[in-house]
Amino acid sequence: MSALPALKIGDRIAPLPIIQGGMSVGISMAGLSSAVVREGGIGVIGTAGISMLEFEPSSGFVEKNNRALRNEIRKARELSNGPGLLGVNIMVALSNFTDLARTAIEEGIDFIFAGAGLPLNLPLLATDRMPTKLVPIVSSGRAARIIAKRWTEKYNYVPDAFVLEGPLAGGHLGFKLEQIDDPEYGLEKLLPEVLIEARRLEEHYGKPVPVIAAGGIYTGADIYRFLQMGASGVQMATRFVTTHECDAAIEFKQAYLAARPEDIVIIKSPVGLPGRAVRNAFIDDVNAGNRKPFKCPYHCIITCDIAKSPYCIALALVNAQRGRLDNGFAFCGSNAHRATEIVSVKELIAALRAEYQEAVREADGR
Repeated sequence: MSALPALKIGDRIAPLPIIQGGMSVGISMAGLSSAVVREGGIGVIGTAGISMLEFEPSSGFVEKNNRALRNEIRKARELSNGPGLLGVNIMVALSNFTDLARTAIEEGIDFIFAGAGLPLNLPLLATDRMPTKLVPIVSSGRAARIIAKRWTEKYNYVPDAFVLEGPLAGGHLGFKLEQIDDPEYGLEKLLPEVLIEARRLEEHYGKPVPVIAAGGIYTGADIYRFLQMGASGVQMATRFVTTHECDAAIEFKQAYLAARPEDIVIIKSPVGLPGRAVRNAFIDDVNAGNRKPFKCPYHCIITCDIAKSPYCIALALVNAQRGRLDNGFAFCGSNAHRATEIVSVKELIAALRAEYQEAVREADGR
């Protein structure tokens, strides 16, 4: 079989096993996510910093974020008109995580993907009638096991799926610095242990728990390889940045096009996690010990030490999204330097299909 298989999560079925990774602070909004839905994948809106693109930072932080998220979900649905599905990505470390999750559920979103921390109490918001599927993003089998134990014992809720995000992903990473380049923490090594946890849940509760592989997946051949290893689907983000529909400014996309392999670097984020980004003058300046004075618009990340932070990462990422890279930087995955042109989402999906089919033919010896 050379066609990409469908991805089934509960009673939700996407014709393509491709989840467009949620990229926050305005990179994947209604424009990109709806384009992915139209092509049969799962489009994802990134929720962190969502109100900073629509409202000036001031009081009413929670209400403004909720309103901005509702607006974006509704806009994405109006633009979609396709066979795919729509989700949101919500960082557990957000100070308004629960409010955003509740808003997404009220809007009937298909999926909540929750990472950057363990979403131990997310099922507290679940109702019997909601269509929303709850999908934790994990970085190990241990994390999957901890979440599953908590959800099943306290809330009688089995995770609808797991996204396993390896160390080659973009943005904030769920790994220690020394683990990022360690082959023992590669996605290929981590996937079997998460699959074991998922199968254990399936056997005990009689409910399929798909595992989606993420982090460094860039081609159709990559998709084929991880599906062969037992993943039910993949999550891809970096390759969707250099599309016309991506919601970032053209300067953000051009940073990917201009990047060389040595420009993809690991930074220490003010929120206490390592992150992967395209090196630029802003990053060099921070690494040289220069602070970027700021007034915290609102304490958006629980783990951010405002007093000691050399810069506000939320403001830096808003600047980058708007193309002002002299005052910010572009988060990216490990393969960002491979981008050579800006294409439509339709063209990208067609290329992924062709690459996948070629990988199948090679495997069959044809």
